[in-house]
Amino acid sequence: MGIFEKFKVGFKKSAITFTSGLRDIIVKKEIDDNNLDLIEEYLIKSDVGVSAASEIKKIISSEKIDPKKNIINEINLILKNYIINLMKPLENKIFFNKSDSLKIILISGVNGVGKTTTIGKIGKILKANKNKVLLSACDTFRAAAIEQLENWAKKIDVEIIKSNQGADPASVAYKAIDYAKKSFNHVLIDTAGRLQNKKNLMDEYKKIANVAKKIDIEAPHEVILILDATTGQNILNQVEEFNKIIPITGLIMTKLDSTAKGGILIAVAKKYKLPIIALGLGEKEDDLQEFDAEKFANAFIETD
Repeated sequence: MGIFEKFKVGFKKSAITFTSGLRDIIVKKEIDDNNLDLIEEYLIKSDVGVSAASEIKKIISSEKIDPKKNIINEINLILKNYIINLMKPLENKIFFNKSDSLKIILISGVNGVGKTTTIGKIGKILKANKNKVLLSACDTFRAAAIEQLENWAKKIDVEIIKSNQGADPASVAYKAIDYAKKSFNHVLIDTAGRLQNKKNLMDEYKKIANVAKKIDIEAPHEVILILDATTGQNILNQVEEFNKIIPITGLIMTKLDSTAKGGILIAVAKKYKLPIIALGLGEKEDDLQEFDAEKFANAFIETD
């Protein structure tokens, strides 16, 4: 199954719900001011965000849609083009490429977003692209987290640097990076699920980045924030707070295979304009898909 088909399957519930919602609003052969307001309100409820919803409303209003045409199809086309224009510049097609030098990648996110699982999937893709990957189990607050990452290391057949529960996360990161200098292309650092409003936990997170700089002044080369699509507008606050501590270089959104509204990714793109690395569409090893704006747009509005 290719990426487009995975998107279609992953977004099926969201897309059907979104499209049927538009049909419920548009029952006439023309778009009047009342319909425009209802469309804007519906987009906001779909987590697209106030700013993007307002812009889309203005575009629909200015397009002068021919009443002889299929109104739903015309609005979907407007929405599709809007998404592509907004998100195409945010694609990062080289993230998973083979690297000629060691890339130190810090993976962050709050508890429950699927961070450790996503690290395993990232590692699998990188390895398939001829990279030698090392995992670093720096979520030392939970023994289960260390064990989970170790299981992923075995599953995708890569090495891992770990320590006992309660060990200093920054110390584990330092050992991993120092070891990775020998012959690795990537080291993926799993951090504890940080509560973005807890200063002491965020200080620990920043300490890991500072330790990485002792080995490579340009490290971390990537800071990837994992987001859970099912948490809706709370995502915006997570991006805001994590970005204050260490500038985020890329986003990965998970759990888009559920009934989550994918519109939140549009809201994030509009507000922060951060690169979108990939989307998590399920629990299987190959369910992490490189982000493609056009395929995302097609899947979001359920078109071929």
